[in-house]
Amino acid sequence: MGRDVPALVFTRDDRRRYRNKMQDCLDTFALMLRESRFESERPQVGLEIELNLVDSAAEPAMRSTDVLEAIADPAWSSELGRFNLEINIPPRRLTAGGPDAWEQEIRDALNHAEDRAAQVGAHLAMVGILPTLQQKDVGEAALSENPRYRLLNEQVFAARGEDLRISVDGVDRLRTYADTITPEAACTSTQFHLQVSPDEFAGYWNAAQAIAGVQIALAANSPFLFGKELWRETRIPLFEQATDTRPEEIKVQGVRPRVWFGERWINSVFDLFEENLRYFPALLPLCDDQDPKETLEGGDIPELSELTLHNGTIYRWNRPVYAVTNDRPHLRVENRVLPAGPTVADVLANGAFYYGLTRALVEEERPVWSRMSFSAAEENLHTAARHGIDARLYWPGMGEVPVAELVLRRLLPLAHRGLELSGMDAQWREPLLGIIEQRCVTGRNGAVWQAEMFHHINSTAHVSHHEALRRMTQQYIDYMHLNAPAHTWPVD
Repeated sequence: MGRDVPALVFTRDDRRRYRNKMQDCLDTFALMLRESRFESERPQVGLEIELNLVDSAAEPAMRSTDVLEAIADPAWSSELGRFNLEINIPPRRLTAGGPDAWEQEIRDALNHAEDRAAQVGAHLAMVGILPTLQQKDVGEAALSENPRYRLLNEQVFAARGEDLRISVDGVDRLRTYADTITPEAACTSTQFHLQVSPDEFAGYWNAAQAIAGVQIALAANSPFLFGKELWRETRIPLFEQATDTRPEEIKVQGVRPRVWFGERWINSVFDLFEENLRYFPALLPLCDDQDPKETLEGGDIPELSELTLHNGTIYRWNRPVYAVTNDRPHLRVENRVLPAGPTVADVLANGAFYYGLTRALVEEERPVWSRMSFSAAEENLHTAARHGIDARLYWPGMGEVPVAELVLRRLLPLAHRGLELSGMDAQWREPLLGIIEQRCVTGRNGAVWQAEMFHHINSTAHVSHHEALRRMTQQYIDYMHLNAPAHTWPVD
């Protein structure tokens, strides 16, 4: 969840002080890494889910403030758009209580929120991009009331000096411009967190980068944007373009984008935070009063507020997280590549695959990232976003192979092994990874169902293009509540 900030106008002096403070934070962070001051004895996993708000006709509902007041739960927070919300599921041990307990906890939280939202005329939709969203829905009026997002919007456009260009070629072709960052709000994701020790961080981050394309291919759930059928996971190119602070002339000079896969495998978590300072100017140069070095020397744990705020404005698909909980610092890998939905069952299957596979890859004698170029991993991500579960991806020892074959032959057994190493027995892991297996066998996921159902309605009901999307979205929400995995959803 994003940190709230006040509405401000920044001066050159603000930026100079912030740059100096970030360097102090980075130096302190390096000292903490050397002294091993991190919580790592009881690793936790966590989950954030972003959702859309719709009205009774499955059209976007700009009601986030009213719905948050109705839910009245600190686990819920605003997001960029007035038609978005986010829930932060409390962290837990991966095997604590078993998957059934975690699934019930998530479903209870979402059902409670749905009941409260319905009281103010809104409903929840867990989908990567809301199919009924139109370009008229993402103007300035749709921007959240939270001052953080308005300030971020101002700073992005101050850096760009011109409107955002959104260009995606898929089944259809999209060319448009935006004068706010609100199109980013169309992207709603699932974010898996994994707490790791400093010594293990590089391995887990590298593993997460290596499998990002596979994750997207399996879980694609965003085929429509502004009424057009584009990529299977259109969220990826949209997010990359909707938060880009670079005008065209800066792009061609090779300046790095803020939505970033990265450019190399890492040796330490320090590499990522150091890159943040070296490559990216501050968007929100807010300093607090804490001196991180003095705090550490005094025996307390510094918040490193400037470092973490800056990190929150650099949108790596796998982001490093530093946080302090109960006076103990810890590190997390935040896996940000996946869309929301379609169901809680699908989300937890995606989580089991991610947690199990990264654990197994980290344990291998010859890590996959030592046998695979970083550029190949990045190319996999975009190929998977374009083609979804029909993608052909590169994997060491197999070459370019259909993703379903790669998963069934090579990666699912590794995911089982990783979960077993984590203490999850076969009775727990088989139903979860069985969902992944059946997606591969059937070739069906949320994106495939959305496209097929839209075309079925469009060809049989003789209604407008938007009406077909609206009816498909209503059916999607009905199935979402049933919680049957998306590969089982009928098209009729």
